Amino acid sequence: MSAKHPERKADFSTTSGIPVAPVYGPPSRDPELPRPGEFPFTRGIHGEMYRGRLWTMRQYSGFGTAAETNRRFRYLLDRGQTGLSCAFDLPTQMGFDADDAMAEGEVGKVGVSIASIEDMRELLEGIPLEQVTLSMTINSTAAVLLALVVAVAEERGIDASKLGGTVQNDVLKEYIARGTYIYPPAASLRLATDIVEHCVKSMPKWNPISISGYHIREAGSTAAQEIGFTLANGVAYLTHCVKRGLDVNAVGRQVSFFFNAHNNFLEEVAKFRAARRLWAGIMKDRFGATDPRAQMLRFHAQTAGSTLTAREPENNVTRVALQAMAATLGGCQSLHTNSRDEALALPTEDSVKIALRTQQILALETGVPAVADPFGGSWFVERMTDELEKRAKEYLDRVDALGGAVAAIQAGFIQKEIERAAYDAQLAQDRKEAIVVGVNEFADEAAPSIPTLKIPPKLRERASKRLATLRRKRSGEAVKKSLGTLSDATRSEVNLVPLILAAVRARATLGEICGAMKSSFGKYVPPK
Repeated sequence: MSAKHPERKADFSTTSGIPVAPVYGPPSRDPELPRPGEFPFTRGIHGEMYRGRLWTMRQYSGFGTAAETNRRFRYLLDRGQTGLSCAFDLPTQMGFDADDAMAEGEVGKVGVSIASIEDMRELLEGIPLEQVTLSMTINSTAAVLLALVVAVAEERGIDASKLGGTVQNDVLKEYIARGTYIYPPAASLRLATDIVEHCVKSMPKWNPISISGYHIREAGSTAAQEIGFTLANGVAYLTHCVKRGLDVNAVGRQVSFFFNAHNNFLEEVAKFRAARRLWAGIMKDRFGATDPRAQMLRFHAQTAGSTLTAREPENNVTRVALQAMAATLGGCQSLHTNSRDEALALPTEDSVKIALRTQQILALETGVPAVADPFGGSWFVERMTDELEKRAKEYLDRVDALGGAVAAIQAGFIQKEIERAAYDAQLAQDRKEAIVVGVNEFADEAAPSIPTLKIPPKLRERASKRLATLRRKRSGEAVKKSLGTLSDATRSEVNLVPLILAAVRARATLGEICGAMKSSFGKYVPPK
């Protein structure tokens, strides 16, 4: 007996609601397409793209203790990973030490637990910081984690100017989609701008901000919303930097982005092209950037965690491979491929190896890197690029009309738009208008059979003892002085990053440093 395929709906559209015709022909007049590497960089930021250099394979890793995550880093580097990307647990993201009551039940669960310079030293043990770039997905506590990396590098005799990497430092999207904020928006923006200023002046190889559409998409946005709201946040950050007196060309050269690589394959390729073109215009026309490197939208991509299923997790390998190919055809600069088991738990070694091998097969066996922008000139992809740019621009205009990204967030506009899109997407799945193979169609009720990673239950107890030892051995007076100086400085306009670095050198902990700033900045409570 042959099974029937699900009945197809009469009309077709992308996840952004853009109607898709059965076939596309040329427009009335073929536009002249600039080459890759030429403004507005629709076709890629480099002339030959991956022919000269492959994208950085940067697997997002972090769990348990610093030592355990260090072993995972080394495991991946030994198997051909070309850059590091670190995930931190919720207490670290929220500014709490492992021994804080608020950390109960969360230490090491969704990322690595880092509270002190000793933890960071252990995390980076044996990692050649002058050779391997490090990306850190951290926002509210970004300044502290950056200072910890710099302090460890200093201990090895490596000047901060030689360090390459990225700190996410995109706190606006925390108020929109993720929730790991500490301070009110104004204080958070001040701190984010301090990090940008510090890196522009002292760390030229470091990306001080990675403006993230990834989490906006994971919260349920469409592709057009992902572009529009991400670039709106970018405009807010650049505006603050310009008001600070920073050179827009210098800032633009070190700004990076972080996008989702979702399921609708061709729309995703077009999304990356549209985002590049739109940002190049913003930098040139709105901010007056003249350096082509400042006009380029450089981005990291990660495959879409929200599309992975707990049912039939082996199917996730296929989903990830297709999403990764969309990211590379769209011209990403670095890529993380999710693991098959991430809907169940943090990934095992076997799972992360498959995810890394997916990138390596894509890079070395498919021929994809041989040509820049292979979809350039495709009637469909060019039309989709135009349409996504238009719809994203409409969102940008609506945010501008509300007074910018911060005002739009405070008014709840961005959050409500994403919530509406997420609801519509879930409704489409419930009605089987959108098929998820193995979930709402072709479903196998058998339980997943793959092994999952287990986090040791007494992790917080061990981390608390480690912190107690640190506090006994350090100079309490030096810590108190550094924290007092930092707290006083929050009431001035001085850049806080050097003072945070001084506190780190004195062996102050992440929780203590964040607490010193919280005493002045206050704590953000979202409106009900």
